[in-house]
Amino acid sequence: MPEQKQISFLHAADLHLDTPFKGLARVPEAIFKEIQESTFMALNRLVETAIDKQVDLILLVGDLFDNERPSLKAQIKLRDLFVKLNHHHISVFISYGNHDYINGNRYPITYPDNVFIFPDETVRSFIYEKDGEKLAAIYGFSYENQAVLTNKAQEFVIHHNDVPFHIAMLHGSLHRNTEHDTYAPFALADLKQQPFDYWALGHIHQRETLAENPPIIYPGNTQGRHRKEAGEKGCYYTELTQTGIQSSFIPLQSIQFHTVTLDISSCKQAEQLTSVIENTVTDKRNKGRQLISLVLTSSSQEHQKWETDGIISDCLELVNESFLQQVNWVYIYQHQLEQVVKPSEEMLAQGEHFFGELVRHAENTSIKPFISELYQHRQARKYLPHLANDEEELIKQKAQQYLLQELLNQGGDPS
Repeated sequence: MPEQKQISFLHAADLHLDTPFKGLARVPEAIFKEIQESTFMALNRLVETAIDKQVDLILLVGDLFDNERPSLKAQIKLRDLFVKLNHHHISVFISYGNHDYINGNRYPITYPDNVFIFPDETVRSFIYEKDGEKLAAIYGFSYENQAVLTNKAQEFVIHHNDVPFHIAMLHGSLHRNTEHDTYAPFALADLKQQPFDYWALGHIHQRETLAENPPIIYPGNTQGRHRKEAGEKGCYYTELTQTGIQSSFIPLQSIQFHTVTLDISSCKQAEQLTSVIENTVTDKRNKGRQLISLVLTSSSQEHQKWETDGIISDCLELVNESFLQQVNWVYIYQHQLEQVVKPSEEMLAQGEHFFGELVRHAENTSIKPFISELYQHRQARKYLPHLANDEEELIKQKAQQYLLQELLNQGGDPS
């Protein structure tokens, strides 16, 4: 019986080396240096994982760099790690994306012979050989300029029928995706037209398996860069044989972002608040280094005064100081206080119809008509980010809370 052919690889995307982390410049200098190095640390862990698992190849599906003009430091660090991989006979296949598009990099450096780069927007293929035997055809393309707006998925066609495995690399998004800029848009059916063994996707920073047969996978980015990129970040390890496929996620991040919501309504004194926050932060320590966005909720008007007088900020500073010296440090880099409106039963009884109608109206109304003029403003629209669905919902909730708060401040009279 002939020996079964097999291949193993790591699939990663969106490394975003050189990310400036502008919104975190206020954190202590020592932590900020670690944050700046975090994308490189994730890259180091990717390489060490490849060596430990003795994979055949690594797929890097776009946005290796955060911008089209990567620093010399980032390119040299990447090259040196590719050289290290070469010593272990590990090949690397690269496609560039919308952040690190080819025509933007005026000073590219030369990578070692184990690195294969898709040179332009034409879908091409490389043949991976091991011990003189053709094992896999790797298909892909690179962004030449910042935007690719056509459906590139339809251009992926299997060639090399004598090769056992066929792997596609695509940096793009489902045409229905509203969370990111839609580049190289595709429908899921487009990816199933050809019998590829694996679709290695990039561009979307949240990991997701779109299909299992064949595997169509977004690994997410390798290191979170802000609160919207929370939790574990990393790559997928895949073993592909002629009878099946096994894929598993491997975390690589050196720092995790988390949003923590904490009800402080019962805190009557500042030391109580400090203790409650400290206990909450302690629970996060065993997950490694953490950057926390803290949302404090309260039904007490007194806590709004604490916020205004700086008491909450002082409590957070004390908590941060107690955790900064630890190896697995936790740092609260931002906070907000949300007042939770709880009308009394009497108020609700008096204004039952009005309050109910207000809530229903808020739930069924889109905020887009109310902000469209702002987004159409010639200057403002340059700086306004696209609002995700959860952000629109949060704005609606805050508006509803504000209206209820103002009504209650006026005595709860809905008339």
